[in-house]
Parts: sequence; structure tokens; C-alpha cells
Amino acid sequence: MARNGMVSLGQRAVLAAEVLAGRRVGIYIEDGAPLLFFDPDTRQLLRTRPNPLSPGEAATLQRARPVGPVPRPSTEPIRVQRRASNTGVIMVAGQKVALGRIHRHTTVTVHVSDTTLAIELPDQDDLVIRRTTTQPVRSIKGQRPRTATTSVS
Repeated sequence: MARNGMVSLGQRAVLAAEVLAGRRVGIYIEDGAPLLFFDPDTRQLLRTRPNPLSPGEAATLQRARPVGPVPRPSTEPIRVQRRASNTGVIMVAGQKVALGRIHRHTTVTVHVSDTTLAIELPDQDDLVIRRTTTQPVRSIKGQRPRTATTSVS
């Protein structure tokens, strides 16, 4: 995959995802079905995109070969890190969670499943919250604190 997340299918360029840029992916192509981008080692589904190819055009692609069974999404919870704001709030998959000011600037680990967010708080029990959004997780790592650079003239 290119550095900008694009792949070439015949004469067409398809945007898979910028997050997958530079990563080796497999593409499952079936007539009339969306394109399925998956990890070739684990067969985990990474992204789906509309299929721009006309029926029968997939058979004419070079280096096409059977890929096996249809890739499926992972059933394991996704593990992400978030850094709490000044007010102790984190955001995961479009959902804001208030941890309290006592946790401000703390980096926490969150296990994201389809229905819950399990937050590992330091020196406390895990906090499990019902998930209210269906947005996918877009970033894995929490943001590090920004520091201003000073230039001496």
C-alpha cells in the first residue's frame, strides 16, 4: 500500500485508509460486494470500501489469486491509551468519559469492545462503562503533553 493509503486496482486508485499507509494488506474482492482490506497474517478485517470494479473485472487483475475464507473482524477488545485532560476527561471512539479531576494528565489504558469501555485506573479498580457510540477507534496511543519550543535570536 502506498504512503497515502491508496491502492491501485487495474486502472483505478482506491483509498483504503490513511491509517493503513505503508502496511501490507490483502484485498478480498467479490463481484457486487464491498472490498475487504485485511491483514494477510492474521486475516483480521481492517477496513471495507465500496467496490469500484464492474462485474467480471476482478478476474482480469494481475497477480490475483484465491485468498481463502472471507476475513472477519476481530472479536477481541481493542486496547488503547488516552491521556486525561485538565479536567480529567478522556475521549474514546467519539465518547467522552469523565474520570474526575484527580486523574488529570494521567495516561490510562482502555479496553474497547462493541458494548463497553473498560478503563484501567492507576491504584484503583477498573471502571467499566457502557459504550454509547458506534464509531470506530481511530487512534491507539494517547497524546503526549505538548511543550513549547523557545527560539533564541
